Amino acid sequence: MTRILIAGYQHETNTFAPSLADWAAFNTGESFPAFVRGEALVQQLTGLNLPVAGFIDAARREGWVLVPSAWAGATPSSYVTRDAFERISQAILDDVKAALGQGLDGVYLDLHGAAVAEHALDSEGELMARVRALVGPSVPIVASLDLHANVTQRMLSVADALVSYRTYPHVDMAATGERAALLLRERLRTGQRHAQHACRLPFLIALNAQSTWLSPAQDIYAELEAIEARSGCVLSFCMGFPASDFPECGPMVWGHGGAAQQAVEQLFARVNQPAQWHPEFLPARVAVEQALAIAKHQPKPVVLADTQDNPGAGGDSNTTGMLHALLQHGAGRIWPQQVALGLLFDPVAARQAHQAGVGAVLELALGRAVPTFTGELSDPPLQGRFTVKALGDDWCQIKGPMMTGMRVHIGPCACLEIEGILIAVASGKMQMLDRELFRAVGIHPEQMKLVVVKSSNHFRADFTPIASRVLVAKASGPMAADPGDLPWKNLDPRMRTRP
Repeated sequence: MTRILIAGYQHETNTFAPSLADWAAFNTGESFPAFVRGEALVQQLTGLNLPVAGFIDAARREGWVLVPSAWAGATPSSYVTRDAFERISQAILDDVKAALGQGLDGVYLDLHGAAVAEHALDSEGELMARVRALVGPSVPIVASLDLHANVTQRMLSVADALVSYRTYPHVDMAATGERAALLLRERLRTGQRHAQHACRLPFLIALNAQSTWLSPAQDIYAELEAIEARSGCVLSFCMGFPASDFPECGPMVWGHGGAAQQAVEQLFARVNQPAQWHPEFLPARVAVEQALAIAKHQPKPVVLADTQDNPGAGGDSNTTGMLHALLQHGAGRIWPQQVALGLLFDPVAARQAHQAGVGAVLELALGRAVPTFTGELSDPPLQGRFTVKALGDDWCQIKGPMMTGMRVHIGPCACLEIEGILIAVASGKMQMLDRELFRAVGIHPEQMKLVVVKSSNHFRADFTPIASRVLVAKASGPMAADPGDLPWKNLDPRMRTRP
């Protein structure tokens, strides 16, 4: 029987962000399931839209015996602490050693690809190298990667094959795990690595330019699949996570197969056109002004992305710039109870709301002023009188296209209202990527006129179908919408921070 060890390590590291990813962060179950090990990995993660779940399904069809190790994921933030990385790494390495004693035919790793640890800048490359040192050169290692992976030469050299998502929002995570299984099957069948070729782009791409719901990315991934079909290669294009300050941060095109070089260079020529990668941003107040004007004539809500406080990219989801802009323009007075914002991370306010109960009026300083990438603080907390409109439970079941079926821990949560604006307040950090996160506190996004989401692109999968327009706002926050605004220190000097 073919025995395959499976494990995972998921973190997207914004080295400019304020909060570290410590061991506790990998055990909270906010944006990702909490740390799990052994048979519980298969039991808890099967059926979810995660790469490891897609790999498990494909492995079962192949008749492989799975050896489940550890799987760990944490909400995007600053560096993974040494302690957290070493705990995760040691758990996986211990299981690899144990599996080798009973025979091991391959290793599958469910990785993000943009995890930076305090002591290991290329922490996924480091993890793979440690596994390789144990299994030797003949046991294949295959890994799936996030579309935002900053793929390093070490990753490419250590792994037998790598394959990445092709959608942002990431609705194909499980499908990517299945592609990884096919690569592993082929590697086991032939007994040798396929030819590999890779090309790195010379510029960073802003997150808001990367959506595969829009051009150019939508067209590029369609072309990727066409080139793949013609060449017989397996191709990947990672647009990169443009906030990881280490030398190999940046987009990468690579492929596996006999015609890999020709196929990769053809795709690279298509993506390496700088002029196509310029997103449109609006200052917070301008975004609200435009949204109010559009909403007058539209039956569906206008959705505004508070991109610089995206907890899916290193923000803490607690800044107040968009709230201040909404209040300054009287949005809640124009459309009472039809303007909503979420999720705002404020455990203290959520706890006070639960203690006071529905209908209570609380005097609060909501949100926080946090250090930003400019070195200045974000907007001040919102001081005022808030009415508790609804209370919510600690857990929310995701039902939209991304992370379908996952239960996320948002802690005690509440809907607070101030001057007609509804605010979904939570005790856990979770990007607003699914309408159920609003419904958890009684807010129905499709009934709103304006909806502000703390997200950059992942919201599009579940919110675009109900939106009349989508606007991207730049309120003060810790995640730079424009990589050129960041104070880079370690980036390769040949890498441009703007296209």
